[in-house]
Amino acid sequence: MAETFTAQLSTGNRGSWFVYVVLYGETQWPEHDWARSAPAPTLVERECALAALGYEVPEDAIWEWQEYTETPDDPASAVRLLAAVTVRKSGGGGAT
Repeated sequence: MAETFTAQLSTGNRGSWFVYVVLYGETQWPEHDWARSAPAPTLVERECALAALGYEVPEDAIWEWQEYTETPDDPASAVRLLAAVTVRKSGGGGAT
C-alpha cells in the first residue's frame, strides 16, 4: 500500500485559499495558493493543484471540513475553515 499524507485547504491568516501537503520532519511543505478569498476552490481545482504538486486524492477519500475561531475561546471572533483529505504521491509529478 502506498504511503499516505494529509493535504489541507485553508485561508488561515493569508486571506486567500491555499492547499498544502503536510510532510512531518520537513521544513517546507508543497503548497499552491489561488490568490483569492472567494469562492472556495472546487474539487477539480484542488485535484489539479495537488497533481501539480505531485499528489493525488485516492478514489475513496473525501474532504472533511472543520471550522474554528480566529481567536481561540472567543465565539464572537471570525470563523476560519479548514478542510483535509488523505493524499498519496502520484506517478506524474514531483513534489515541490
